Amino acid sequence: MKTAVFLADGYEEIEALTVVDLLRRVKITCDMISTGDEIETCGSHAIKVKADYLLSEINFDEYDCMILPGGMPGTKRLEENQYLMSRLDEFYRKEKLICAICAAPTIFGHKGYLDGKAAVCYPALEGELKGAFVPEEEVVRDGNIITSRGLGTAIPFAAEIVKAILGEETSEELLKSVVYKQF
Repeated sequence: MKTAVFLADGYEEIEALTVVDLLRRVKITCDMISTGDEIETCGSHAIKVKADYLLSEINFDEYDCMILPGGMPGTKRLEENQYLMSRLDEFYRKEKLICAICAAPTIFGHKGYLDGKAAVCYPALEGELKGAFVPEEEVVRDGNIITSRGLGTAIPFAAEIVKAILGEETSEELLKSVVYKQF
């Protein structure tokens, strides 16, 4: 299983890097993809991260899961990237795993992916989850879509992605290994 986290300048660093770290701990390939013209990216708090690849360098057919971190203006930049959005549409149609946290699930709402599904996002943006039922949960998986509320839910978000790929036992072992206390 091969996953990719997409980094558009202005992303929330913890939401992106927590996922990368935890997926790599359980040996899931998780590539960091810069959606800009440079391999070096800059998060919303001016933390610079060198991505693994540029968007133009990857073959989407090799990937099984797309992960979108939130943060501003990163989320807007992700949504403005027409090439990335066309590939996201393709993943959605093929029922491949698509995941988003914080502001990024609003992209799924804008695209109509959430009609009749459960989803969550940053609380102030819930109105943009068009067609979704919004439960009081940190992380929600509905079919091939995983969504989460924000920075404080990055660990359970990553654990849910691990659970979807490698199963509940591996996810629970991961949480135990990082001394994460589930609520």
